[in-house]
This record gives sequence, C-alpha cells and structure tokens, in this order.
Amino acid sequence: MKLWGGRFQKETDTLVNDFNSSIQFDARLYKEDIQGSMAHAAMLADCGIISQEDGTAIIEGLKEILADIEAGKVELTAENEDIHMNVEALLTARIGSAGKRLHTARSRNDQVAVDLRLYLKKEILEIRNLVLHLQKVIVEKAKQHQNTVMPGYTHMQRAQPISFAHHLLAYGAMLCRDVTRLEDCLERMDECPLGSGALAGTTYPIDRMETAKALGFRAPTSNSMDGVSDRDYALELLSGLSILMMHLSRFSEEIILWCSWEFKFVELDDGYSTGSSIMPQKKNPDVAELLRGKTGRVYGDLMGLLTTMKGLPLAYNKDMQEDKEPVFDAVDTVKMCLPVFAGMVETMRVLPENMRRAAGKGFINATDCADYLTKKGMPFRDAYTTVGKLVYYCTEQGKLLEELSLAELQQISPLFEEDVYEALKLENCMAQRSSYGGPAISETQRQIETIEAFIAQRTK
Repeated sequence: MKLWGGRFQKETDTLVNDFNSSIQFDARLYKEDIQGSMAHAAMLADCGIISQEDGTAIIEGLKEILADIEAGKVELTAENEDIHMNVEALLTARIGSAGKRLHTARSRNDQVAVDLRLYLKKEILEIRNLVLHLQKVIVEKAKQHQNTVMPGYTHMQRAQPISFAHHLLAYGAMLCRDVTRLEDCLERMDECPLGSGALAGTTYPIDRMETAKALGFRAPTSNSMDGVSDRDYALELLSGLSILMMHLSRFSEEIILWCSWEFKFVELDDGYSTGSSIMPQKKNPDVAELLRGKTGRVYGDLMGLLTTMKGLPLAYNKDMQEDKEPVFDAVDTVKMCLPVFAGMVETMRVLPENMRRAAGKGFINATDCADYLTKKGMPFRDAYTTVGKLVYYCTEQGKLLEELSLAELQQISPLFEEDVYEALKLENCMAQRSSYGGPAISETQRQIETIEAFIAQRTK
C-alpha cells in the first residue's frame, strides 16, 4: 500500500508506477532529504506537536538510515516513487508508529523544494570554487605572457596589437562575472520553503524560523504558495551555468583555432589531445571541441525547464518533477568541464614567435599610424584617410607600413618624421595602449592584481 493510498481501492498500474517514479534521479537528494526531515522532527518536538521521545526516535532512526545508505546497505525502490517516500517508509519500518508522525505539518511539495535548494546551495559553492581555480590558471598563464605580442581580432580579421596576457585576462574578467552570478543566485536561493505544506501552510503551531535556521537558510520563504511552486532559483542557476559555458565555449573555439596549422599560436599537451584513427599526423583538440558541444547541452537544460514552467498555474504541479533532471545534468556537466578545461589551459604550450609573426602582418599598427598623424596636428578623420591610402600603397608594393622609406611616407603626408618608426613598432604600439583596461604591461598587471584579489577574497 502506498503511503498516500487511503483514498484508493486499487493498486497503481505497473506502467504508471514506473512513469510516475522519480527515484532513479532524485535518489541523489537522500542526504538533503534526511537533513530536512531531522530539522522538521526537531521543530515538531520543540513546538510540542509531537513528543520529545518521538522526535528523538525519528532523528536517531534517520541518522541510521543515512549511514546505511552511504554504506550501500539500503535499496531504494520505485515502488515508493521518490526519495521522500523511500526514506519515510524505511523510517516507519525501523521505528514503528513514531515514524508515521514525521510527516505531520508538511507535504512532499515543501520537502522536494527544500531538498533541491539545499542540494544546489552546496553545488553552487563547489562550482564557484572550480571557476576560481580556472581563474588562477588563467592569471598564472597571463603573468608569463605580458610581453608576448599577438594580433587582436575583430570580425576574425587582424585588428590591433595586444599581448597574450591581455587576451587571457578578458576571460578572467568574464569568469569574475560568472562567479558573482553564482553568488547572486545563491543569495536569492537562501530561503527555506519547509513549512509551506502543500501550498497553504498548516494549522499546526510550527516554527518556520527554527527549521530555516537549523538548515542554514537566512529566512523562510514569505509566501507558502510561492514556496512550493517557485523554481526561479533553478532557472537562474541554469541561466548562470549557460553563460559560464558560453564563455568556456568561446575560449574553446579560440583554442581550436590557435592549435591549427593556420595559426599555431599554441600547442596542446599530449595529455589533453587525441589522435586520428586513420591519419597518423593528427593531434586533435577534442577536449575543447567536446566542451564547445556540451555548452549546447546545458542550454538545452535551461530551455527545457523554462518550457516546463511557462504554463503552470499555482501551486505545485507534477510537471515540476521535470526540474531535477535538467538541473542535475547541467550541474554535472559544468563540474566535469571546468577541471578538464583548466588542465588543458594550464598545460598548453604557448608559441610566442608565431604570435609575433602573425602580428607583423595585417597592418595592425595602422590605427597607431593614424594616431601619430593626429598627434602631429592632423584631424583624426583626415589621418584615417591618409593611412588608408598608405595601406593601399603597401598592398600594391607588397610592403608593411614600417618597411616604407621616410620619402615614401612623406609623399603621402609631410607630417611624417623619423620618429614614426618608433610609433609603428608593434611592441611600442602595445606598450602605449595604457588606457584603463588596455594591453600595456602596467594595465595587465593591474588586471592580474584585481583578479587575484577577487580570488583571495573568496578563498580565505
């Protein structure tokens, strides 16, 4: 007989039982479910709703069940549908009628809501720590390459000279936002729905503040209907994880390009590459490619839950059982991706000579040439046109700007003087870009220190 079976005269069809069951995926919430039940039982006893003896028996029984589950001594069954009913059935079988008092003044609706919040609070901190580790890897790599000149790109065309450190630190800045998004989500998630009941609270004199405090929440949820039917926190987390994966996917795309013979800016370590089954020369960036692919998977988890929730009336609906699989999948995927991505970046070999060679082509010092003329008194738009003519002349002659003679330069503008060659030197072009956030060493050093302080604040 089901724990909820009093109203029914017939056993649930086997197909329906399997269809309805969620134990195959919500079993991972066993610890949070038992934690929530222990807090609930203690509160019931403290409020005089059940006896202290029954409260103690329930808590001790739950502790034993937790130990047995973790020791692999317990078999959770689909017959009991979900982790909540499995734990309650085990408890009642072990301690008798006292176990039947545990569900006083609560519903599975507020149970599942508190379990998922407890679980995700823990997972968010784990994911945040993985992101912080990746930031450390990026910062250490950036420290080594503040003088490494490379072309910066727009539209995948060589645009202006930057350092490899500057490029890496762009991802460091993105990851700072990813961390604060996770922290913001955690802050909004930090309310306890336990005590909301099925939707309308309870007539028992419960103390929701006590259970919220016992479970580590800053407060109870303020509305019982919202408490059981809200999944904003899950959607917000999936959104944050999707943005995080998007950042990792962009980085992966660049690593894939940089590994190609067309770029050859980096070479991945053998431990983070694979070969071809037919082409012996191949060294494939499969880690980066897989991560790029798994980004779509996390997006799908977000869109799936958004679609599930969009038409649901208040309060709880069985559709909401579909919240756990996408959330678990996204959490598992991100936790799998972050360490392997960090390892790939940490072990990859940077090839500064190839970066510098690429930076020497594509006229990426053209803006600096225009700035040179502007500083000599020419209006910027006129300087822009003048340098455009110079670039056209260079392409016709097969030369770079810095390869033109002073006579050739002065045919275009008499403002050019001998000091133009210093202005066109790529290392100087980069060094002079010292505006806040730029690639000059003074600025990349500031960015490194900012990110290191950000990490240190969270890893005390």
